[in-house]
Amino acid sequence: MCIGIPMQVVTGNDCVAQCERHGNIVAISMMLVGEQAPGTHVLTHLGSAIRVLDAEEARAIDNALSGLAEAVAGRDFDALFADLVNREPELPAHLRDM
Repeated sequence: MCIGIPMQVVTGNDCVAQCERHGNIVAISMMLVGEQAPGTHVLTHLGSAIRVLDAEEARAIDNALSGLAEAVAGRDFDALFADLVNREPELPAHLRDM
């Protein structure tokens, strides 16, 4: 399983950018997504930006990663999945009419 980490561009060019997550700044290859403006959220994997994210999606991914860490530590994580709590599961459209 691959896990992408959301980060925010601080500075950079079309090849490499300094990206920040939780106060840590890391050099990230931008070869797959091109140069991005400071403040842009990107999904990173193994030192490369693989996709540009909007702020809401970046936050949702970050919350999911934090929720996993909280669950492993045995702490409450419901607040990190507020969009899923009390939501009824739905079948995909192609399975609803069967």
